Amino acid sequence: MAIIKRAEGRAYLTPLVGFLLLFLGFPAIINLIYSVSTVDFQTLRSPTLSGFGNYLSVLADRDFWRATSFSLRFGILTALIECLLGLFLAIFLAPLLSKRSALMALLMLPLMVAPAMIGLMYRLVLHEFAGPVPYYLFAWFGDSPAFLDAAHAFWTLTVVETLQWTPFAFLLFYMAYVAVPLDVREAAALDGASAIKLLWYVELPLMLPTLLIAFFIRFIDGFRVFDNVYALTGSGAGGSTTSLSIYIYQAFFKEGAIGKAVAASVVLFLASLAVLYGLNWLAGRRRRSA
Repeated sequence: MAIIKRAEGRAYLTPLVGFLLLFLGFPAIINLIYSVSTVDFQTLRSPTLSGFGNYLSVLADRDFWRATSFSLRFGILTALIECLLGLFLAIFLAPLLSKRSALMALLMLPLMVAPAMIGLMYRLVLHEFAGPVPYYLFAWFGDSPAFLDAAHAFWTLTVVETLQWTPFAFLLFYMAYVAVPLDVREAAALDGASAIKLLWYVELPLMLPTLLIAFFIRFIDGFRVFDNVYALTGSGAGGSTTSLSIYIYQAFFKEGAIGKAVAASVVLFLASLAVLYGLNWLAGRRRRSA
């Protein structure tokens, strides 16, 4: 009987394993070969193995580390702001949304717009010479910052990213907030807990897994950001807004350095894998201690 069940299990897994090997395994092997080869668009079918020179070139490239710094700062800052704002809105608007649930659709509208379109829209709105925002700021106050120059582009991108993706964190936190059992809230109220203590000692601990998941998802999305940054500022003045994704794109399509671009992608993948492993280890350790 056990043998039959194992055979059935293998039969169910075979299509999934085949799919992964075909659509993920094969491209991954090709990319690993390209990362240790001298290759361009003319030699895609016949790359020349050259060792780990591409990796050394990436790790010695100051632009790579500048792009890494930008992606880390952008990912952490936007994830933190989005989660804090989303949590505040979820708690503040919960009584209203319980009576006017249709307002949720209105709050989710920013998520319906493609990030590239958001970038193009704000590029037009904030353009130093043609944009309406700089025009009216100059007309009313006599001066206007250059929102898209090297000094202000990072914060402009942070605000734009936050405005679009805070509804995502808000939605997750609102669902977690309303899912807190009513009897737990009533028991805490009977014990004399104030609203602040109820939130801090009861509701937030119950929402903690959702908070961590939302922060991690938003950090990953901010760390690998490409479309809205590329549409809004490109690589920016002096590369000030070059994310890792834009760095890889430029190395691949503009420089034709396919081996270098793929090597940078592999480094990014290994770094992400290390972060995932560390988070999984911490989560396992927390479960064991609990």
